[in-house]
Amino acid sequence: MSTPRDLLIVAMDVAPDRPVESGELSLALAGAEVVDLLAAEAVVLDGELIVPNLQVPLPEGLLDEAASALVRQTPYESVEDWLWRRGRGLASAYLAALEKEGLIARQSGRWNLVRSGRAALVDSPARSRAADRWATGEPVLAQLAAAVGIREVPDEDSAKVTDEALDTVLAAVHDSVTELEAVRQRKSVEDAAYDNVWRGM
Repeated sequence: MSTPRDLLIVAMDVAPDRPVESGELSLALAGAEVVDLLAAEAVVLDGELIVPNLQVPLPEGLLDEAASALVRQTPYESVEDWLWRRGRGLASAYLAALEKEGLIARQSGRWNLVRSGRAALVDSPARSRAADRWATGEPVLAQLAAAVGIREVPDEDSAKVTDEALDTVLAAVHDSVTELEAVRQRKSVEDAAYDNVWRGM
């Protein structure tokens, strides 16, 4: 099971009310990596700090790369810091990995997740597994999808995430996505004010 890959496939397969932004998706993918690293016992959380265990090879290339990128000296790295550092351009990296594996194909006329080119999923076992996980309402995947705006998660689904470490990761993803949107809005207001100054001269 690869939570980042499943999240990306769901983001491409499920038509949201608004397109998924690559920045928000990258943050959520970095959070999904922590989820899988926890499951593989490659890391543990000490409060909000990601504490690596002994490094072991992981079956999925980008997840193995994530494990190699962990800060391995004290005071370690918070989940939020990891999201911003690891998340930079991560949606494009996962998209390229899926394309390299033949799980997506570039074509015209389809909804575009990453604006640099059109990508469409092909039928595959990976797509079926992600669809099954999505259909069952698996709570971690549902929470990550909600963070990037794919759909809202009802309160009863939210309550199903009872693992404290997972809850910490999901909260950090939601907070970081909210922060990114706030930064975007602030920049938009500043740009508009700058344009008004020039128009007034």
